[in-house]
Amino acid sequence: MSVLLIHPPVVKPSEPPAGLAKLAGALSGHNIPYYILDANIEGIVSLLNKTVDGPDKWTQRARRNSARNLRGIRDRSLYENPAKYRRVVEDICHLLDVSAAPYDVKMSIADYQDRNRSPVRSEDLLRAAEHPEANPFHGYFEERLDKLLRGGGYSMAGLSLNYLSQALTAFAILGFIKRRFPSLTIVLGGGLVTSWMKSPAWKNPFGGLVDHCVAGPGEAFLLSLLHKERQDGVHYQPDFRGFPINDYMAPGFILPYAASTGCYWGRCSFCPERAEGNKYLQVPPRTVTAELNRIAGDTKPGLIHLVDNAVSPAALRSIMTNQPTIPWYGFVRVTDDLTDPDFCKALRRSGCIMLKLGVESGDQGVLDAMEKGTGVSQTSRALKALAKAGIATYIYLLFGTPYETEREARTTLNFVAEHSQYITFLNAAVFNLPVNSPDAQGLELKSFYEGDLSLYTDFVHPKGWDRRRVRAFLDREFKRDPAIQSITRRQPPFFTSNHAALFNGAHVAPSTNKVRGASPSRS
Repeated sequence: MSVLLIHPPVVKPSEPPAGLAKLAGALSGHNIPYYILDANIEGIVSLLNKTVDGPDKWTQRARRNSARNLRGIRDRSLYENPAKYRRVVEDICHLLDVSAAPYDVKMSIADYQDRNRSPVRSEDLLRAAEHPEANPFHGYFEERLDKLLRGGGYSMAGLSLNYLSQALTAFAILGFIKRRFPSLTIVLGGGLVTSWMKSPAWKNPFGGLVDHCVAGPGEAFLLSLLHKERQDGVHYQPDFRGFPINDYMAPGFILPYAASTGCYWGRCSFCPERAEGNKYLQVPPRTVTAELNRIAGDTKPGLIHLVDNAVSPAALRSIMTNQPTIPWYGFVRVTDDLTDPDFCKALRRSGCIMLKLGVESGDQGVLDAMEKGTGVSQTSRALKALAKAGIATYIYLLFGTPYETEREARTTLNFVAEHSQYITFLNAAVFNLPVNSPDAQGLELKSFYEGDLSLYTDFVHPKGWDRRRVRAFLDREFKRDPAIQSITRRQPPFFTSNHAALFNGAHVAPSTNKVRGASPSRS
């Protein structure tokens, strides 16, 4: 009764997937044998090793330096030279793109775009399953899965699908398994699957391919399929013993950990969590710090990534008092705590080196209409206090919401420019309206992605501030502001926030743990 858990390409290969670690913890807790296949990092490295030289000098150089670049991306010294880092990452992504080009696919370590198939059309996903040989990773997963499944005695394969960039390859893998090993039970879960299933329009189109689709945390559902007592809400400590922790593209092991699911605020009008009605579930703060200490003791991470939608104030306070001073970062809401210089200094002493903040807008009227629950002056004080404490900030901005016009967008530009010395990194995005968002009511909607699995919809902006005008503003004005350019130049290419903390004093050392194969639960 062994279980194969698969993490399909393509997502940023800087760390293991936190969701599969939780599933592994549940299986370990019930002594169920399992195997973790991180097909993302394995598949990416496989393509890099097999890419042939091209006629152009860039491809020839990238291929010649491929092994050196893989060593370099795992070496702390590379992150002390941003220009060299950029060249290494761009060479890696270029090689992936070259290897995918014969399949009519554009690829990097962060994205996967098939020119002929869309990940939001179930028909295309099923076509990818029918023709797995048309996928750039087919050579890798055909050999790997065939050898693994023929000798492992597996009864079930579970795929965790979280991003659109994984979807087409995930279904190619599903199709291969279904064709070659038809008796195997197939389970499909993950964040993207949850979003699909939470849509009122959901009608499972994958019945002939997938035995079970799972919405939300999958531990209880998976255990029930394995005839273990189903206990909703039971927390299992994540288990990383089955992951290749020395193989990721980072200088040492980055430990991903979720202290909660959902969002404790849950009121922002634009938020997919609210649109999908996802419940907020928090691991008790004392449990969070106890687990972080235990897992860190076993895996010796150089950096901890708290992957919550927003780390709660209670969890932050517990980490501040109980977590060993391993560098860590995560996403938090702007609160009054962050405006307190002493609180920020205590955060820094606990190991916090970067916080990601959903600032969204520099206009108070827009924030109020979003039901964001934060203030512009509050954010200003928080940015200053965090900078003074030595904590980097990675802020997220959202342009083109139904409440914004060019005037409010320019107010945001001015806010960012005025606070540029306190902002380390930023991401400026164009607003996508979730299909089931409260904001969709009263708006004239129009097609955005052509597909039955689309999670977002376009709309006629009530104030004329449409996507074309927003993009023009960002390209011609926002990104050309000298103060903002000083921030954007620091952005790590492709890896973005996954590597940003590594440029702000995260002393990440190569791990010496031989974790792969150490788990007694692995077959």
